[in-house]
Amino acid sequence: MILEDTRYALRQFAKAPGFTATAILTLALGIGATTAIFTLVYAVLLKSLPVANPHELIRVGDNENCCINGGMQDNWSLFSYEQYKQFRDNTPGFSRLAAFQAGHNQVGVRREGSNHPPESLIGDFVSGNAFDTLGLRAYMGRLLKQSDDEKGAPPVAVMSYRTWQQKFGEDQSIVGSSFLINGQPFTIVGITPPGFFGERLESDPASFWIPLNKEPIVLGTNSVLDAPDLDWLNVIGRIQPGANQKEMEARMQVGLRQYLQSPIRKLDARSTGLIPKQTLHLSPGGGGVQRMQEQFKDALHLLMWISGAVLLIACANLANLMLVRATANRQRISIQAALGAPRSRLVGQALTESVVLAVLGGIASLIVAYGGARLIVQLAAGKSYVPIDATPSPAVLAFAFAVSLLTGMLFGVAPAWVTAHADPIDALRDANRTMKHSGLWTQKALVVVQAAFSLMLLCAAVLLIQSLRNLHHQDFGFDTANRYILHIDPQMAGYKVEQIDALDRQLHDALAAIPGVKLVAYSTYSPMEGDNWGTGVYFEGRQPPPPGSNENNASWVRGSAGYFDAVGTRIIAGRPITEQDTVTTRNIAVVNQEFVKRFYKDQNPIGQHFGTDDQKYAGMYEIVGVTENTNYWQPTSKMRPMFFVAAPQYQRIDDPDVKMGDTFSHMHLNAWELRTNRTVPGLESQVREALAQVNPNLTVIDFESFAEQVQENFNQQAMVADLTSVFGLLALVLASIGLYGVTAYAVARRTGEIGIRMALGADRMDVLRLVLRGAFLLVGVGLAIGVVFTMLVGRFMASQLFGVKAYDPAILLITTIILGAAALIASVIPAQRAASIEPMQALRTE
Repeated sequence: MILEDTRYALRQFAKAPGFTATAILTLALGIGATTAIFTLVYAVLLKSLPVANPHELIRVGDNENCCINGGMQDNWSLFSYEQYKQFRDNTPGFSRLAAFQAGHNQVGVRREGSNHPPESLIGDFVSGNAFDTLGLRAYMGRLLKQSDDEKGAPPVAVMSYRTWQQKFGEDQSIVGSSFLINGQPFTIVGITPPGFFGERLESDPASFWIPLNKEPIVLGTNSVLDAPDLDWLNVIGRIQPGANQKEMEARMQVGLRQYLQSPIRKLDARSTGLIPKQTLHLSPGGGGVQRMQEQFKDALHLLMWISGAVLLIACANLANLMLVRATANRQRISIQAALGAPRSRLVGQALTESVVLAVLGGIASLIVAYGGARLIVQLAAGKSYVPIDATPSPAVLAFAFAVSLLTGMLFGVAPAWVTAHADPIDALRDANRTMKHSGLWTQKALVVVQAAFSLMLLCAAVLLIQSLRNLHHQDFGFDTANRYILHIDPQMAGYKVEQIDALDRQLHDALAAIPGVKLVAYSTYSPMEGDNWGTGVYFEGRQPPPPGSNENNASWVRGSAGYFDAVGTRIIAGRPITEQDTVTTRNIAVVNQEFVKRFYKDQNPIGQHFGTDDQKYAGMYEIVGVTENTNYWQPTSKMRPMFFVAAPQYQRIDDPDVKMGDTFSHMHLNAWELRTNRTVPGLESQVREALAQVNPNLTVIDFESFAEQVQENFNQQAMVADLTSVFGLLALVLASIGLYGVTAYAVARRTGEIGIRMALGADRMDVLRLVLRGAFLLVGVGLAIGVVFTMLVGRFMASQLFGVKAYDPAILLITTIILGAAALIASVIPAQRAASIEPMQALRTE
């Protein structure tokens, strides 16, 4: 019976190609938009790592942290190499426990014997048992094993499938060949399986995986492997069958505190008192480290709700179309009922038609979903690569099928209801004369729903657009005009810390010699490039803060002479870093306004002294200047206290840990800022030539305008605003079509009535007002309901807004006017048609 109803439905749709095409297109847009968002929700929030039995994986820690921590974490998720080894060797319940670098390393890579300069790629350090823990098999060759991670073992690495495919054209001789990584020879022993991106989903995943014990070979003086007080590893294990997770967690928590108390951690007396407060928790590890999930989950949830609203509007539109169609077929249905067709059979046939139409729309929606998902990933990622496949997976196909069935049932209720109430006596009469008004009221109710949801979506879109405008038009404390940012890493070319100062002078002179370049400076990082270094500060003549307090934390940057001018930051008191601040002169610092506000309040900061690491170093720096507040983080970040120290200067302290951090900062003077006096054609190629003249092995990590670097910080907000705007526009179009359809249908139904009114003296303006009044009554009711929806949605999306209230009367007024204008356009055409009816012609229709 179902098969017969399906064939019948297909025949009926073939007889009405216009109706069928309109219905399928409406469904494709509604279901496609929802499925596109679900594709990303599944890939980012729901999908497990592409590994064996991901449900057996357990992560040590339940929060997200990156990339190197040096203090108490309270709730621990990052660990030192020494702590990882203690967990690995002393925690029953794990069949394997692996460590993964929490951050990334840009490494210079070239095939040994190649004449090409090194290419900047990403390399991650992992424990030798990492791939065994994840249950992976190599696509070619082999993966890392525990013996590769022993001291003295031959240096080996594993290449990602994507890098092997895109950079080396699937050259099978890669496996077994030697590559220079930061100038050190490594043998490539295997290729990871396709689709594997590491232990966490993120943009630009690793191209190489290197054993942890080879980290000192690659990073040299920047190595943190043997620093027991630096935490930089994520830890994930595979749990044994029957193991008690609570007991394992308690055991590891005790082990953590014992480790912190041991001399190897080298805690000071102030930090020792915080050990009893330190804790850790085990959490599911099948989804890996959830950093990207935390970053995008609010935006994806919001988009899922918005796309669902668009789908409801599409359903309302289809219900109207199907209701009109069912009403037009009412006499045929009445004849069938009069001839003895069971009412249940007729209702089943109507529902089958709706479901068949929904499935056809669902199939068409997969094209929309695929294209939409790809577009969204591109909007969110910008220039970066994100390992998300927009091709519908089985889970996405199941979702699309389920949504199609649900949609079919939703918009199939109205025609099924009309069918259920078909009266056999109507077969003997003219259907138009005996038609009840209930079907029309159902259509009007659906238009009210569409108007309400459309107002809600339009308001959401305008709120997000205004929020994005507010983000863009903040005073970030810098000027991007005619400014460019270059990133390099001298360590990739084999430079040591003692060579850095001379190299910086050479690079400065080479870049400054480019025609059109007005100023060159360099620093550890530049504003809004996604980096942040923080430390505790201590002040001369003051007591240190209590243990565990973060009230003395500040961010800091090491920069050269001319740095503030190069990034367009104003000095508002004192002086900037200059050429006179050398390795032999007194260590100086420039602080921002927030630093002064937080730590000096009503005092004059110029000439004051502070230090880092410990109270005994409180006289380390003398403050010589104050800059305006500058945003170095995200557009929505609160301003933090900052200080800037001179690039050539070193801390004159004998503490080996302090010296290591000082050396690390000098080795990471990787951001170069160029200011030009005009637009310079071919500037990037000239910059590359200048670097090659200094050393052909110096690799450009990236080169872009300062404005482009800043714009990348708005990708997520711009994506949400753009998509919400598209959904709002789609909702407006669908609602307008729905209002037009109902108004036109009402005019057709009331043709006779209009003829009588005009025969009794009503003029065309009276008819025009009559039709428009009915249309705007529907829209008005919808707007009144929509205001309530809009207020609720505004609260829901408050976390996505910046500098704009969740309920803004001006925005509500603007969107109401837009919706009203669309309603006027949609209803004026059938209203004019009604006003042009000739009375005699109208009376003949009766």
